[in-house]
Amino acid sequence: MYDLLPADMERFRWAEEVFRRTCLAWGYREVRTPTVEHLFLFTATGTLTPQALGRVYSFLDWDGWSGERVVLRPEGTIPTARLYVEHLAAEPLAKLFYVQNVFRFAEGDARREEWQAGAELIGDTQPLGDVELVLVAQEVLSALGLGGVTLRLSHPGLVRAVLAKMGLPPEEQLRLYDGILEGDAEALARVQERIPELGAPVGLLLAEEGQGSGYLANLRSVFLPALPELAAPLEELAQVVAALEGLGLQPRVAGALVRHFEYYTGPVFRLEADGRLLGGGGRYDSLIGLLGGRDVPASGFALYLGDLLPLVSPPRARAGVPAWVEASDRSPGAIAEAYRAVRLLRERGRQAQVALSPSQGGEPRLRLGDGRYLVTSGGRQREAASLEEAIALLTGEGRR
Repeated sequence: MYDLLPADMERFRWAEEVFRRTCLAWGYREVRTPTVEHLFLFTATGTLTPQALGRVYSFLDWDGWSGERVVLRPEGTIPTARLYVEHLAAEPLAKLFYVQNVFRFAEGDARREEWQAGAELIGDTQPLGDVELVLVAQEVLSALGLGGVTLRLSHPGLVRAVLAKMGLPPEEQLRLYDGILEGDAEALARVQERIPELGAPVGLLLAEEGQGSGYLANLRSVFLPALPELAAPLEELAQVVAALEGLGLQPRVAGALVRHFEYYTGPVFRLEADGRLLGGGGRYDSLIGLLGGRDVPASGFALYLGDLLPLVSPPRARAGVPAWVEASDRSPGAIAEAYRAVRLLRERGRQAQVALSPSQGGEPRLRLGDGRYLVTSGGRQREAASLEEAIALLTGEGRR
């Protein structure tokens, strides 16, 4: 867990404002889910892998003689899907977004609390929704002034087809897949050994990446003859990639991209810049049904603010120079009049603050007390006959 200092909060609020404004412009509505959720939401449905469940913060929420195990929200999609099932299931299409923190155990000094800005599109949207979410995320990053963002796309069906061909149990498939993501040459060699009939090095599919539609065409020609199960995921991925290319984007295509691949059912994407993973997401058509709702196609993404904020420089507000008001003594009357002066200045569009000590602030400055009103500006001091006249001098209405 960590603190956000004033400079951090400036970046946070700027990123949040840009994200909210962009989502609202695309027709998304804001939601917020509880920090504490039922643990069974993440276990009974099989929505999180054993590896992910091993990192959640869970505890007993005592109620009388019985206790229920609950969890600090470890991610944003599953709680939002639950919210949809419980409150919005009658809507044929729900476009939702949120900015909230999530909690996951991590080793060493790694962050255990993270802030996510996420959007979920629940309804019959494929492949339109897959394309739209990439565009929303890209628009947010562009509005934040981030350049050099790399867009990578993949499809978990590619990995599933290869691992299913090996005939391994699910747990072993997960371990093998994690090894492939980490660049373990031994894991790739094991896959190649189990399915030599592929006719090409499996690393071309699972460990390499290439540019857009051309790369997908190469994968089709090389691997489809030996593994026709790749046809459907390659076609879904090709639709999204071609649409994005038609909009001027240049996505990279990778065979293996995201961890916990069984969570996703369709195209997935990641956004990276300066060696940081800024965000990602994808299609999860099975999740709503697993949570007790009807089967509804859905997809979503999240931006990871912990990695994003250091790259953001919020625009400086054109605040102008504030006027300072100083009470010459600490009598209740002088204090009240100082704050009254600040209120009047703000009502007339002038920034103003009360100087909490004689050394705070600078010019222009109004020093009041004992029935006197001294206005100092540009090194020149003038005495006003009343508070109204002093206010006029500070707002430029009484220049002479």
